[in-house]
Amino acid sequence: MISKVSIDECRASTMIRMTFNNPLLVVLAGPTATGKTQTGIHLASHFHSEILSADSRQFFQEMKIGTAFPVPHELAAVRHHFIGHLSIHDSYNVSRFETEALQLLKRLFQDRRVVFLVGGSGLYINAVCHGIDILPDPDPAVRIELKLRLEQHGIATLQEELQKTDPEYASIVDLANPARLIRALEICHTTGVPYSSLRLNNPKERPFRILKIGITHPRETLNERINNRVDRMIDAGLVEEARELYPYRHLNALNTVGYKELFDHFDEQYPLGLAIEKIKTHSRRYAKRQMTWFNKDPKMVWFLPSETEGMISLIEKFLP
Repeated sequence: MISKVSIDECRASTMIRMTFNNPLLVVLAGPTATGKTQTGIHLASHFHSEILSADSRQFFQEMKIGTAFPVPHELAAVRHHFIGHLSIHDSYNVSRFETEALQLLKRLFQDRRVVFLVGGSGLYINAVCHGIDILPDPDPAVRIELKLRLEQHGIATLQEELQKTDPEYASIVDLANPARLIRALEICHTTGVPYSSLRLNNPKERPFRILKIGITHPRETLNERINNRVDRMIDAGLVEEARELYPYRHLNALNTVGYKELFDHFDEQYPLGLAIEKIKTHSRRYAKRQMTWFNKDPKMVWFLPSETEGMISLIEKFLP
């Protein structure tokens, strides 16, 4: 006959296995300037958890102002991972991020029932949740030819070709990112088929459950927040930060909104005031592309950033 103590011990053991063998990854996603950082900290603090950043621009330690790094007191409130862990001179890609993030999650889930993945880089979020597609290696000569076209004729020629050869991928990719354009076009040239047709999106099994929460604002509110944040970045020293990074403008990490416009200003292509307006315009366009990406995910549950109690209630429903 099993004693009451033994039954209680069995129940406790079962609960422990339920908690740690069936953990939950909460994805907190959305466009730029929606308040994901503050919301993520609030939720992670409530559940005594940690945050993995899925903002690929915040990986680079030299780009603090232009990528809206969490400030010191935010980093101190909750432990963050993948924030400023790289230099702009480091080689890094989404495949490495997938591997490193999964390794970290395996360790964190040993004593946590929920962990948070926070950011707006859809490709990096998908890599952790579903894996990345295995694509054929392109002909190196094709990459050299595309890079030469970029140098001689500018990014517009690559944008136009991608929009003609693969309009589906062109509608969701960051068209201001030459590395993404070159990667897509070299696959198109090498295989003779659109890059989007090879992105099968066959999800890989993960040893954790996934809950996706989207953070958004009405369009006018978001545009105002973006404009105000750019102004705060300028006041915080973005121009000076970009000037220090100007000698390295050729690096992929710096081919991003906020720096490219200032680099062109330093090249005397237009005055500072116009550069700032371009940063705001390009940031709003980037946010629109992010929303297009995330809106295609039917499992995304959307909230306003002020609705943290609703988010907490939803997360608790997924916990044992």
